[in-house]
Amino acid sequence: MTVPAVTVTTPLTPAYARMGEVLPSLLVTEGEPRSDAGWTRGDALAEGGAALDAFLADEARASQAAYGAEARPDVVATFGLHRYAWPVAALFTVPYFLLRRVPHLAPEDVSLRRDPTRLTVRVTAFSCLPGDPLAGHPGALVASDEAALRTEVRRAAADHLGPLLDAFGPRMRRRARALWGAATDELVESLWYFGHLLGEEPRAVRELARMLPGATAPFAAGAGFRELAGPDGEALRTRDRASCCMFYTLRPADTCATCPRLCDEQRVRRLTGS
Repeated sequence: MTVPAVTVTTPLTPAYARMGEVLPSLLVTEGEPRSDAGWTRGDALAEGGAALDAFLADEARASQAAYGAEARPDVVATFGLHRYAWPVAALFTVPYFLLRRVPHLAPEDVSLRRDPTRLTVRVTAFSCLPGDPLAGHPGALVASDEAALRTEVRRAAADHLGPLLDAFGPRMRRRARALWGAATDELVESLWYFGHLLGEEPRAVRELARMLPGATAPFAAGAGFRELAGPDGEALRTRDRASCCMFYTLRPADTCATCPRLCDEQRVRRLTGS
């Protein structure tokens, strides 16, 4: 596990800096959330009014430009939630993975800018383990053990995403279970992807299996990883998503290898390039 040498401004800085190193298209800046031109605050989206209307209008334009087709309003809303929730989920999962620290971030603590994705994050409190060198920090909330810290990951992410799901849900035409299925996928796939970029994918998969061993309220499912046999008997990792991203409505032949619409034979073909 490699954590960069950086000037620490909060106990989460090393993890957020590492995220930017391995994924330069997603940069996290710590400081006061922004609402000036190009920026949208999480709490503004959670209100479900003009800010959400503008955010989804931008998403509709981006979808039209990228895919050459007009997406349905519920598909646009699904894409919009993913655009916000995936990077925000990483704000919780990656510090846990790298530092065993979990930030407590309300929607008003985060702002987002798109294309390329930028996040501004205001960190005031975090959970950690008793042996953490910053366990005495004024903002530290000490969890008793690893299991308790995993609970804090789920709780902190749910507390942040819940108000956003309430706002996006009517636009997505989905009810609570489906919405929390989407949140489950964002939590899992944020760390799965960064684990790959960090060269620690197997450990990330193990951590996620412990964090989400099954449906753990309010999350609707477990991490869902399993292995398939490739053409030569090789093990191929996949997962069962708890929700559908709706990309098939625009490009049905170009979905990802974990699409719930794919059977295992199709997944193997996608994973092996055959």
